[in-house]
Amino acid sequence: MTLTRSAPLTCEELLRPLDRVDLHSLEGRRALVAASLSHLPFMERLKQRETASVDFSSNSSDTSISFRRSTRFDNVCHYGSYNISLQGSSFIFDNITTTFTHTCDDCVLLSFDVKSEKRQHFYLFSRRRQLQTEEIEEFKAQVKCLNMPPPVVMDPTKELCPEETSREAAAPTEEKAEGQKD
Repeated sequence: MTLTRSAPLTCEELLRPLDRVDLHSLEGRRALVAASLSHLPFMERLKQRETASVDFSSNSSDTSISFRRSTRFDNVCHYGSYNISLQGSSFIFDNITTTFTHTCDDCVLLSFDVKSEKRQHFYLFSRRRQLQTEEIEEFKAQVKCLNMPPPVVMDPTKELCPEETSREAAAPTEEKAEGQKD
């Protein structure tokens, strides 16, 4: 998908889920660049986040993959790790349906749908800490299509959490998945 267009994309085009997730290109760590949430009280907590990242790694299967996340609040890192099974362009964990949506080449755009609480979370991750203006504008247009508040754009100068050590990974997760808490 090129970023230079003669006419703006429709919401249907902007929010088109991936047909299939390529596990090889998905693997690796990406930083949160921007996000929006449909639940306004959680937007305040999102604004307090210093950094966040996701890391996908293959479990030597065509559909099974590890999904790890980290979030830094008040200079304290919080981690979560999940083994997930891809179902087309989606996966489910902790009763949250997560869908991969088309976006920039090195980015991952995840839509977390928490049906039980009737809220949606929309996160843009990238291997780059800062995206081009056109890429951020496209994300803002996607958020607008969902009738969500304007996104929070993360500060690319803030330090990401270090990768989890095996001792930390073995400890029980202290908090629920990012898609549930905020």
